[in-house]
This record gives sequence, C-alpha cells and structure tokens, in this order.
Amino acid sequence: MTKSADTSQPFILFELDHTTYGIPSGVVQQMEMVEQITPVPNSASFVVGVVFSRGQVIPAIDLRVRFGFAKIPYTLRTRLIVINTNQRTVGLIVDTAREFVSIPAQTIQPSPEGISSLSGKYLAGIATLGERVILILNVEELLVLPELVSERGG
Repeated sequence: MTKSADTSQPFILFELDHTTYGIPSGVVQQMEMVEQITPVPNSASFVVGVVFSRGQVIPAIDLRVRFGFAKIPYTLRTRLIVINTNQRTVGLIVDTAREFVSIPAQTIQPSPEGISSLSGKYLAGIATLGERVILILNVEELLVLPELVSERGG
C-alpha cells in the first residue's frame, strides 16, 4: 500500500435525524450506551442532566435538542459520545454512532455562506465520501453555552 501525499484526518461519525455528522476522533474519550441520566434543575433545555461514566460525573447534552430537532426516546442504538476539549469533558447524546473513518483533507469544504449563518458556528465544514455528505462539527463552538453565560453573568 503506497502512502499518499494527501493528508487524512480521523473522525467519529454519528447520526442525528438521518444526517451524518463527524467529530475529530482526537477529542473523543469513549462511546457508550446511554444509561442512567440524573436531571439537573434549572439547566439549559439541551443539558438533559449528568451521567456517571468511568469514575467521572459529566454533563450530558442531547444534540437533537441543541440543534433544534424533535426529541425522541432513547433506544439501544442511542449513544453517549464522551468528548474532552479545552479541559472540558462532556457527553453528547446522539441517535447512533458506529463509524470511525479517515477523511481526506481535500474532501472537506468550508460551509456555504447561507448555511453557516443559519447553523451558527457549529459547522467546521462539509465532507464528501463517495455519495455521502458528512457535516463536520466544530466541537469547541458546540460547547459554547451562551444561555448559561448570560444566566450566570446577570
């Protein structure tokens, strides 16, 4: 197998509402089934509570709610993706997550201007793998919680 001059980046792929998203695998600590979630009073609507995972208590964010999709019951396919970025550990609840892929850098394009303004700064780009379109998330922006900052600041 020859090594290509093109660089690839490893991503974990997951689905929300029949759309495939990717996050850099370097920020992912582990993936697991969604088990016991303890609700936390007065939290943002998308922070469904906290979970105990491998000795840590971490906040759990339902990405369906964060992105404005309808909330659905959790199933055996629902996954908690535990990520760590900027010294923060958070669990992301997604419909399903099972793939690890390397995406060639040249297949990742910037988000079109109209899409970027609608989706906030969550999208880092859009990749194509064959016929598949994958929305690449900006994990740092995903964890910016203006609702929490404004509540604590005032």
